[in-house]
Amino acid sequence: MRIGDQSHENTHGYLKDCKVCPLQQQCMRKPPIKTGRQVQFKNDESRKQLSYIDKMKAKIDSPMGRRQYSKRLGCIEPVFGNITVNKGMNKLTLRGQTKVNAQWQLYCLVHNIEKLQNRLH
Repeated sequence: MRIGDQSHENTHGYLKDCKVCPLQQQCMRKPPIKTGRQVQFKNDESRKQLSYIDKMKAKIDSPMGRRQYSKRLGCIEPVFGNITVNKGMNKLTLRGQTKVNAQWQLYCLVHNIEKLQNRLH
């Protein structure tokens, strides 16, 4: 069902419509479970150009992007888990970009020193 005005085009799909829609694969990654879908598009020339966010979404949603992004789970996420949960460093207590960056770098330094210590023993 489409509802539109001059500057925007609203598309709203009810659950019953989304389940049988032939364009569902283009609109949704997973089949709808509880609700349908509501999307609003701008009607102007900028709509034809992809934003950087849209380009990144397309890159991550590609098969190669999914493979690369899944590697993050085994590579980066354990570091954040160790710093926040195991060490209890889950809050930045300072204000200002410079101070927050310095505090985060200290947290990372603690993590790296622990890795070196474990490697030497």
